[in-house]
Amino acid sequence: MFIVDSHCHLDSLDYEKLHKNMDEVVDKAKVRDVQHLLSISTTLSGFERIQTALSHRHEVSLSCGVHPLNVEDEDFDVEKMQRLAQDPKVVAIGECGLDYYYSVENKAKQQAIFSQQIEIAKQLNKPLIIHTRAAREDTMALLQQGQAQQCGGVLHCFTENQWMADQALELGFYISVSGIITFRNAQEIRDVIQTVPLDRLLLETDSPYLAPVPYRGKQNQPAYVREVCEYLAVLKGVSAVELAQITTQNFERLFNISVLTDSSLTEG
Repeated sequence: MFIVDSHCHLDSLDYEKLHKNMDEVVDKAKVRDVQHLLSISTTLSGFERIQTALSHRHEVSLSCGVHPLNVEDEDFDVEKMQRLAQDPKVVAIGECGLDYYYSVENKAKQQAIFSQQIEIAKQLNKPLIIHTRAAREDTMALLQQGQAQQCGGVLHCFTENQWMADQALELGFYISVSGIITFRNAQEIRDVIQTVPLDRLLLETDSPYLAPVPYRGKQNQPAYVREVCEYLAVLKGVSAVELAQITTQNFERLFNISVLTDSSLTEG
């Protein structure tokens, strides 16, 4: 079985008690058939650190972007981001978007930086990884106004409603499913995911957050995306092997990468 974790934050895991280093995290994942990872950045300075740390891992791709909750952390430099995101290991722009749940007083700045990242994604022809919370209408409005269908993208860690799923699918975007799908109180999300075509779904952990059942309460890690795969397979009425294959193909199509080939280049 070949599973892809389409969204993890490898720079945020516990390297004091749980793991020795990022290489060990990747190797633990591979033992459980999680063969390729997309490590997500949330600041440009953070991207540069992880770019160096993971330059030798062919089975790890990177994203480059600024998270809406990090727009105050450093001055947003469009030219710097354009330069960094041209790295061949960078397959996506983000994690970017809007978050009014934790930060509403800087709406205008969030929107401006999100719009700039949409433009960068279109210029580089790399898809967007979207974070949205308590900002459904504005998120979709900016994607539509920015003509984000030109580069495509994914709503990561989907926790939204049917309207937003439909809007994203209409725009040509994908929907990514995290460990939340396994939570007892997530029936509304499961109902929406039931309506999403198999060929528009991705799997993710969002490590170190949101560990799936039976690991809930522990720190998440890429290896646990296998539980998400197995749970979603039952929900969608297919085998775990088939779901892994379909979501891997979806990942390759969205991010314009052949992970089966790339992952065979090294055993770590």
